Amino acid sequence: MFLMFSSSSTSSATATLLSSDAFKAHNICCLLTRRLQGFYTRDAGMVYRKNMGILRKLVCQETTTFKNVWTTHSTSPIAYQSGKIYFDNYRCCVSSITPEPRILYQMPACPKSEKIEDALLLECPVGEVLANPSDYKPSLAVLTAHNWLFRLSARTGEILEKVYLASHCKFRYLSWDTPQEIMVVKSTHHKIPAAAWQAGIQQSVLFFLAVFRVLPLSFIGMLEIDKKIFGNSMTDVAMSDGMLIVIHSAGLVRLYDFQAISKQFMEQQLDLGQECNWNGKVGIVGKYPFGIPCNIKITDTPDLLFEVSSLENIFEIGGFPWHYIITPNKKSQRGIFHVCSLKDHTLAKNGIQEMQCCSLEPDWISFHPDSSGRMLHVGPNLIKVLKLKENNAEQQEVAEDFIIETHREKNVNNSTTVTASGRMVKKRFKLLDDDPERETFKIVDYEDELNLLSVVTVTQIGADGTAHLDFCCNDHGTRLKSIPFIESWDVTYSHDVYVDRNVVLHIEQKPNRLFSCYVYQMICNSSNEDDTLKKKKKGGRLCKKLGRTFECF
Repeated sequence: MFLMFSSSSTSSATATLLSSDAFKAHNICCLLTRRLQGFYTRDAGMVYRKNMGILRKLVCQETTTFKNVWTTHSTSPIAYQSGKIYFDNYRCCVSSITPEPRILYQMPACPKSEKIEDALLLECPVGEVLANPSDYKPSLAVLTAHNWLFRLSARTGEILEKVYLASHCKFRYLSWDTPQEIMVVKSTHHKIPAAAWQAGIQQSVLFFLAVFRVLPLSFIGMLEIDKKIFGNSMTDVAMSDGMLIVIHSAGLVRLYDFQAISKQFMEQQLDLGQECNWNGKVGIVGKYPFGIPCNIKITDTPDLLFEVSSLENIFEIGGFPWHYIITPNKKSQRGIFHVCSLKDHTLAKNGIQEMQCCSLEPDWISFHPDSSGRMLHVGPNLIKVLKLKENNAEQQEVAEDFIIETHREKNVNNSTTVTASGRMVKKRFKLLDDDPERETFKIVDYEDELNLLSVVTVTQIGADGTAHLDFCCNDHGTRLKSIPFIESWDVTYSHDVYVDRNVVLHIEQKPNRLFSCYVYQMICNSSNEDDTLKKKKKGGRLCKKLGRTFECF
């Protein structure tokens, strides 16, 4: 049998093939041209995703380098949030995007009793109509030492909203229950006054939690965490994804439904700015000195959602279907992780994960932050990316997706000793897996916008250590780009590395509370790296702005 095609059908098939090939083009110029022609305008996120794809190709191409554009030092902690670097306990904000440091705002100095303790970046929620125009712009929720909750403009530092919390306890921590939706303000470990203690008054309330909905800022409730309710062995508490997580000293972790607790034990629903009569005191909710009342009073043990025992309270939930990771609650099991089903506590097939390593710093495992349900198991010289796959209808299997290894030579050091008779004896011994002289993984993170794993690898020989940042494919683990850090890296110091699109930030904490910040920016078709190193050795140009000194290169 012979098949015949008309010329029109042949040309149509050819045109379709060419169109398909063009659509799959990975060339940056083609992508930019198609974007200009409006190919990616069918939905709101398409252009953004294509832009990030283009940026990823630029970041990873061979001719691209990252240059240390400026450095500064501080005697107070340095924080980073979405393109902004914060100094002086969040009172000074500097842009990390510009080639030279640009101070966005500098708030007036304040006494130590009013310093900012913690902060969260608030961004505009998607699909909601907000009352105030300022709500559509990024802002910063900050908690002060004198129990005020401020919402500041991320651009100018202007106070947009303020809420006075309370005077009966000390609030210290801000965290997300649901990112960009529900915020939790947590107190320090509550202690009774010395006079009350001497009088024999027993203290059973350990913590206070104040829960707020953000943008627009509204009060949900405040509750006490009482040992009489949750048990005398309770040591800590947290909230995440609508669950109240209570941690006990024996390694026990218990989960409760916060929504059910608030529905059952809320005495009165209150709004910010509302006039209120609470226990004989009249005031405005959120105003000084009235603050916000403790309107959720737990009088009985809530219904338990979930309970598990784990060494050092190691516990994490994730995956699909839902699983959790623990370490069995025995010291002999340290470094051994179990992956179990949340539904019935069944151990997954191949669910016992142990990395055969001998190191000072332990290996760690967590669910991948890319929401793929995979797991990251990180040791000193090996990164395993694990995934859950269906073994049968009742059980999932933990399988290896890919691995990333350090570049090491498999050598064994020899130590020679001489006996009294003059005979030479050689002893063979093995170095620790995280010995400073061997290339070691120190930081592993995920850049969500570029879909890259960022891996910091360190080697220290003598006093000076060297480090480099590798960008690895999040799907296959392939090394796509390596960026050397110019500054010396001491493994005994504390280090944080942030990758944000085309900016890399290294924050280092040295002894005596000396903090350093190194800002790297992407440079395409730059001059030879040796020229950059020469300029670095010669020193940069000192630049002073509002009393702060920067070294620019």
